[in-house]
Amino acid sequence: MTGYPQLLHTVFDTTDVRELAEFYRQLLGLQYRAGDEPPTEGQVDDADWLVLTDAHGLRKLAFQYVDHLKRTTWPAPDVPMQMHLDLTVPDRATLADQHSRALALGAELLFDRTDDPDEPLYVYADPAGHPFCIFVA
Repeated sequence: MTGYPQLLHTVFDTTDVRELAEFYRQLLGLQYRAGDEPPTEGQVDDADWLVLTDAHGLRKLAFQYVDHLKRTTWPAPDVPMQMHLDLTVPDRATLADQHSRALALGAELLFDRTDDPDEPLYVYADPAGHPFCIFVA
């Protein structure tokens, strides 16, 4: 055996590639891969695939266009999460700050477990309906 496959990035399906990429760019402090930046004023944004990187240029998230996307109904079981991102913060004060930011950026609160003394968390849906958690680790 010559090693293991390496994770390049996580890809999200979405009906609005730019909107979802922009949501996560702002939420996580990422940047667009060279060439994936928003178009200048007057140009059409017809992106069907975008990649976000960290400050070192390492790919973190990608977004691909789909015609239709059924939103999760979690916590109801009709349409399960299938996958979700876990994001951590160091303390409750930061959790409160990030909660406000997530909502202001367009996240929808699905579940509030901030009363848990060991692992307070929020579960959200991003603008395309993908779930993600922010919790104190």
